[in-house]
Amino acid sequence: MANTLQAGFARVNINPPLGIHISGYFVERKAEGILDDLEAVALAVGDGKHTAILITMDVLGGSTKLLASFREAIAKATGVDAEAVFIHGTHTHTGPTMGWDAYEDDLREGYLSFLRLRMVDVATMAVQDMKPARMGKGVGEAKNVAFIRRYRMKDGSAKTNPGVNNPDILSPIGETDERVNVLRFDREGAESIVLANFGNHPDVVGGCKISADWPGMTRRVVEQAIEGTKCIFFNGAQGDVNHVNVHPKPGDLNDMFMDFDGCSRGYGHARYIARVVTAAVMTVYDKVEFTDVDDVRYMQKIVNIPSNMPDPKDMPLAHKYNELHLAGKDEEIPFKEMMLTTVVAEAGRMVRLEHGPEFFPMTLSTVAIGDVALFGIPGEPFTGIGRGLKSSPDWSMVMPCCLTNGDEGYFPMKDSYDEGGYEARSSNYKAGVAERIIDEGLTLLSELKK
Repeated sequence: MANTLQAGFARVNINPPLGIHISGYFVERKAEGILDDLEAVALAVGDGKHTAILITMDVLGGSTKLLASFREAIAKATGVDAEAVFIHGTHTHTGPTMGWDAYEDDLREGYLSFLRLRMVDVATMAVQDMKPARMGKGVGEAKNVAFIRRYRMKDGSAKTNPGVNNPDILSPIGETDERVNVLRFDREGAESIVLANFGNHPDVVGGCKISADWPGMTRRVVEQAIEGTKCIFFNGAQGDVNHVNVHPKPGDLNDMFMDFDGCSRGYGHARYIARVVTAAVMTVYDKVEFTDVDDVRYMQKIVNIPSNMPDPKDMPLAHKYNELHLAGKDEEIPFKEMMLTTVVAEAGRMVRLEHGPEFFPMTLSTVAIGDVALFGIPGEPFTGIGRGLKSSPDWSMVMPCCLTNGDEGYFPMKDSYDEGGYEARSSNYKAGVAERIIDEGLTLLSELKK
């Protein structure tokens, strides 16, 4: 095999205007300042015949329709096939709102127009920067920074983020995946590029100031720690994991505060996660397995998934809670902290799906670089989905990437629908969606290999 790989890198600033609505939490927040820059980062890879463009944005995510328009604009500007454009949201909870109808205003619309232009810019520059390269791969570990956020309680119930040191916690429901996938691209006459992939919620900073949270910090710390590198980061299967250690030891809560929803947060802790993930990158960077690459390929598949339509008998209460929330009267809903978020999200889902649709089309996306495949999921997959996709026998490494080419909500494992919790109760999809993604994903990965 002759190595024909080329790789290019680009980065642009995508900071929004102050006053724009910030995503997450089902409470209104507006940007009051900027703690660190939001960025769009692009990696262009090609084999001399085919080119793919991998882009990450420091935003919560974007709808399939919105990102399809970005992909088409990039395709027109670069000549790269739209299906070969892989757009990923890192899922920072201190970034601008991309799609809440309640927050549509001139700032949001102006920002989306600006962001579309920035996507075209970063993709174009990455393609222009392509140079001969060789690729190496390795897997490190980031220990004790991602924790399952769904817990079995002593009364038999299941709760998401039940609170730090809650005496009623019995055990976590699930298992974290602490693997950090690393690709290293050494280029002729240019800086090396590091691609890192690890799954965890970037919900660490909190507050009302713009921040890329730990994914943005990871990129910067990697570049500081490993001289002559540029870094791009893809968040993995993170739907049921976050940074909250419900049984902290002395020192674990340094640089953190207790937020309104019972979760511990802090800018300093986001920096700590970035350093741990960077350490995982550094443990394998010098010892990656280099392989020749003469093939870059891509494929996507649209599958129809049954929607999580509500039972008509539940609609009166759902409408009541939804109307109270939209009127800013959450205090009249008889729940607090994370349970309040759960019932508000569930009510919104029921109202949204009261009259259908019965199915949703879901776009699954893949890009392969030699014997390594990135797998894009248009929402928030549970860690079980990531583990299932990584088990593919057809590839030496599979990188599951959340919020890629769409943001269509949570994809919980089947058991969680019976157990309860925020993710399943708010999901647009019926039980079985996670297992369907695994099955369809493994089939797609197998087809991509042929």
